[in-house]
Amino acid sequence: MKIAFISGPYRSDTPYKTLMNIAAAESTALALWKIGYSVICPHKNSSWFDGVCEDIVLLSGYLEILQRCDLLVLFGNWFASIGSVAEHKKALDLDIPIFLYPNNIQDIENFLYS
Repeated sequence: MKIAFISGPYRSDTPYKTLMNIAAAESTALALWKIGYSVICPHKNSSWFDGVCEDIVLLSGYLEILQRCDLLVLFGNWFASIGSVAEHKKALDLDIPIFLYPNNIQDIENFLYS
């Protein structure tokens, strides 16, 4: 089973917008589970952990997890997220395939069986 790592904006300027970012990540993760991927969704794994530990601990931890995944799936305004930009760079450095959701959904489906 291939493992997909979900990446996109988490934080926002209001709690409601953060909640909407988490919901978008959850929706993306669910779509990938339905296709047949095992999914790592940081938004759901550590939602509302703000202030529990240094941000760098979470960000570094997710970069470590990404290294063990088969693909990176970006959603939303990922390019405005410090964490997503770092995850994108790490995937490029490690030659982990990168896909945009929902734009590349057919490619994501095809990659599962490649």
